Amino acid sequence: MKLGARIFKTGVAISMALYLANLLGLPSPVFAGVAAIFAIQPSIYRSYLTLLDQIYGNLIGAAIAIVFVLTLGSNYLTIGIAAILAIVVMLKLKLENTVPLTLVTIIIIMDSHSTNFLTFASLRISTVMLGIISAFIVNMIFLPPKYETRLFTSIHSVSEEVIRWIRVSIRHASDHASVKEDIDKLTEKLIKVDQWYSFYKEERSYTKKQQYAKARKLVLYRQMIATSKKSLEVLKRLNRFENELMELPEHFHMMVQERLESLASYHEQLYMKYVGKLRPEHSEGSGTDAVMRRNEVMTIFVKEINLAHEENEGEFSVYHLMHVLSAILDYEEQLEHLDLLIIAYLNYHSEEVDTGLENAI
Repeated sequence: MKLGARIFKTGVAISMALYLANLLGLPSPVFAGVAAIFAIQPSIYRSYLTLLDQIYGNLIGAAIAIVFVLTLGSNYLTIGIAAILAIVVMLKLKLENTVPLTLVTIIIIMDSHSTNFLTFASLRISTVMLGIISAFIVNMIFLPPKYETRLFTSIHSVSEEVIRWIRVSIRHASDHASVKEDIDKLTEKLIKVDQWYSFYKEERSYTKKQQYAKARKLVLYRQMIATSKKSLEVLKRLNRFENELMELPEHFHMMVQERLESLASYHEQLYMKYVGKLRPEHSEGSGTDAVMRRNEVMTIFVKEINLAHEENEGEFSVYHLMHVLSAILDYEEQLEHLDLLIIAYLNYHSEEVDTGLENAI
């Protein structure tokens, strides 16, 4: 089990909320700790949004609870009705993420046996507010997350796994079921990559220079993700049409294998270029020469397809092969676009590349 920063932040936020509640002499400080649990978020920006939403939810829940107690009294039935009304209101206001804390606020206020109800309610509201604010402070100052490192590491990890499977699959050395199982896992990992990208996108930049560099980085990382998805699409088609590829003429199969091997190496070199392990001008797979080579290769592919189809009519599946070739072509175009973006970024913002990313490769 891995203990991440969010786990430690949750513990610190609870301790801080309980300590401050006791320091201020608030009754039932445990409710401050409960509120802190709900308010911890993975990024500073989301923490800010949560702070506002939780405050709104807390105030709405408190208002509903006070109105119900003053008009209908406090019992099991009225607490349930108040909870239902609060949920409906929160959903209408698109504050569904704050529903749990709102319900907690309603219950702790309506569970009142004090003769001075309004004073009791205000103290409970203050206790919950203290927990929310404690969590926000901890999110701001304690172990702020570095989502760029996590994003790049996750993209590189997924790409490395896909490339490894492509190299094995094109040689027909892979087990079909194992590849299919790993494809499902890699698809899930790419969903996680999209989440890291969202977290990184939400991180704030405080100067114009940082904002400009961040905007270019977002374009670059989005292209990295798109390229990884295209490589996974190639792997899916290699796995799906495995039997058809095995029936290809030997020389034609070698051409496909060599092309994929070249693209896989190109993909690996792009990550090394981005972190500074290769010179920016090192671009074996991009530019006018690369386009000419791609056109030449595709022309040869078409000629070979026609020739093989004539010689092995009825046994050679052109339809299935074109599925694979189109995926390879899309993959190559995404790689070339990524290469151009990396070169452009390094030309203007090479000092902005996180030195810690080099350790990820």
